Amino acid sequence: MRTVDAAGLKIGDDQPPRIMGVLNVSSESPYKPSVFNSPSEAAAYVDEELIDEGADIVDVGLESANKKFEVLSAEEELDRLDTALETIESVSGDAVFSIETRYHEVAEAALRGGFDMVNDICGFADPKMPEICEEYDVAVAKMASPPDLERPGAVEDVDDIYEALELNGLTDKTIVDPAFGGWSEDKTIEDDRETFHRLREFRGYGQPILVSINRKNFLRSVAGRDTEGALPVSLAATSMAVERGAHVIRTHDVAETRDAALIGHEFGRPRLRETVDGIAVEELDVTRRGEARRHLDRLGVTENVEAIVDRSVTRVFELSGMDADTHDRLAAASEAAGVDCVSRASDSPVVLVGTKSEYDRLTEALAGGSDGISAVVERIRNACC
Repeated sequence: MRTVDAAGLKIGDDQPPRIMGVLNVSSESPYKPSVFNSPSEAAAYVDEELIDEGADIVDVGLESANKKFEVLSAEEELDRLDTALETIESVSGDAVFSIETRYHEVAEAALRGGFDMVNDICGFADPKMPEICEEYDVAVAKMASPPDLERPGAVEDVDDIYEALELNGLTDKTIVDPAFGGWSEDKTIEDDRETFHRLREFRGYGQPILVSINRKNFLRSVAGRDTEGALPVSLAATSMAVERGAHVIRTHDVAETRDAALIGHEFGRPRLRETVDGIAVEELDVTRRGEARRHLDRLGVTENVEAIVDRSVTRVFELSGMDADTHDRLAAASEAAGVDCVSRASDSPVVLVGTKSEYDRLTEALAGGSDGISAVVERIRNACC
């Protein structure tokens, strides 16, 4: 996993989770506490409500990305940039300042004026955006999006999200963002939930991950909360997102989100990552077949992909309630299929350890039985898909 340097702020697996607070200079933005048109008031908000509360990065938005509003042109965004530039000049605290835009012209003007990084909500739909970011040697958050400057984040299927992030490539300092939220009428709560379930897959790019899940509908709907009451579900999801590999959390609730992110980081799955005698070793965070496949894609592996994917993900199951004859039949079939079948005695629970292909063979070996174990193993095989 690459570590990205954002104006001296390290972002990656070896670093604590980074918190991105939000400031808007767009009157139409829905979260009014973050909206300002006075640079002095905006600067005070940044110092007191964002940086003092633990924000590492301050993301400044020039327009709302809400789909019900007309998209501003680059010229209209540039008209609002002066307020943003005056604001960051007046901030006394220390943070990395990110400009949220979809246009390379706006990004370049912001970087010339003192901004440190870019948050591209259209995922390099403007093909000059990566060129500008590389020219200024800055970190850039790239949100999955269609190749259309007017449709940020409007990608529904998770596999399409993954492909969208490849649009116009990645810079060495790219942070990938899978784009949670209702960016289009077609994108559903279920789409966001599947993306969250599969969040580890985005580690397959080998780049840090940013998530923006604060008070999002796919979380609120779980607990039946409105936006005002959705902080607890956001914090629970934040810890889970960091445990699943997220490195930057974008939020309006800085202090609370920081604490939740630190818990996810502290109790996340430990992974070997070190260099010994000049040889670097890194344990990949693989718990599902899709995650393994993404890493192989990144490495350009094209031969025996499914076999390698299969061996990389071992599944463990405990079975109980079998009689002695069923136990013996399962043990014999497991040995033939290559599945480890472990138990203390014939009347004790059984632990099965194997890969999908091994469970495939076990299912075939037990097919046609009338004692129920065939159906159980069939369900195990399906769970491994």
